[in-house]
Amino acid sequence: MNPATEEFDVAIIGGGPAGATAAETLARAGRQVLLLDRDGRIKPCGGAIPPKLVQEFAIPAELLAARVTSARMVSPAARNVDMPIGGYVGMVERDTFDEYLRRRAADAGATRRRGTYQNMTRDVDGRPRVHYAVESSGAVTPHSVRCRLLIGADGARSLVARQLVPGADRIRYVFAYHEVVRIPADAEARCEVYYQGKLSPDFYAWIFPHGDSASVGVGSANKGFSLRGAVAELRQQAGLSANDTLRREGAPLPLSPLRRWDNGRDVVVTGDAAGIVAPASGEGIYYAMAGGKFAAQAADAFLASGDVRALRQARSRFMRAHGRVFWILGIMQRFWYASDARRERFVSICRDPDVQRLTWEAYMHKRLVRARPFAHLRIFFKDLAHLCGLVTP
Repeated sequence: MNPATEEFDVAIIGGGPAGATAAETLARAGRQVLLLDRDGRIKPCGGAIPPKLVQEFAIPAELLAARVTSARMVSPAARNVDMPIGGYVGMVERDTFDEYLRRRAADAGATRRRGTYQNMTRDVDGRPRVHYAVESSGAVTPHSVRCRLLIGADGARSLVARQLVPGADRIRYVFAYHEVVRIPADAEARCEVYYQGKLSPDFYAWIFPHGDSASVGVGSANKGFSLRGAVAELRQQAGLSANDTLRREGAPLPLSPLRRWDNGRDVVVTGDAAGIVAPASGEGIYYAMAGGKFAAQAADAFLASGDVRALRQARSRFMRAHGRVFWILGIMQRFWYASDARRERFVSICRDPDVQRLTWEAYMHKRLVRARPFAHLRIFFKDLAHLCGLVTP
């Protein structure tokens, strides 16, 4: 081993919400952490965060570009259902938000580096060696560091996961594309969600406000569907065709969590790399940060004990906390998004006050609401009536 080689307890690949949260958590636990992130990466994202995230992860109010207090759902027949939130949903700009989380990790003691992960090898003593490249003035320089554990938080289609975690190459994706457009700063702070097959045959389209800009986007797993064409149609439909376009971005979103997040030895993945984006909604920021925290706790337990079984805690704790919600949302997406006829009924169901109240309570607090058994029973029978065609959308 080269005596000049840097050594860390943990090397974290990816500085998004998952990686930055894992880095901060481990640094505060006294671990030596490398946080490696690429330059110039902004994930396409609607940017919605619930109050639970703001509270749980101590997010300062100045990071919120907007506070959304209502949502509008638009059916295939262009019927609108307006849903008061009963609070607010925060909207963040991912470039500003992610950089804040990376700086906070560095302030806690993590070492930040700009670079592109390439691969992991092992030294003669079996210790992982992480190889990455740094580009400067057109020249690419190879670097490497040693660590005891590697955390892959390098997003969907994670190179860490595909190289080192069994089964990661079989994950399925929704492809998301959005355009950030200029809007009046005094425009109504309302999220709009379009359940229309012409805009997405199997997911949905959206307009999410961010103060003086808005994310106008669409998602679909159908590789033959034109996401750019759908966004152009949505902008025209919403009267935003002439608005200035600030940037365009696209990326895959995983459809379900990986069955395994670790290699049984010295690698664990989290965030999009582990597939933890909520089905049906595509929500990922809160779950990425929760996943980053669980991965860090599992890593800390592994470093303290040397027991590789501790790495399994990252997935098991996350699924214990959120697995049931993901399962229900997955069923909802597969059924209600299957056709425009079902989408029309789905939007119609959302007019119901019980549905609205329980939906927002579950979203805001990130748990299934069990304290209203009669509301759940009413919703069950209403859903049944819609499924049997006893109710007109």
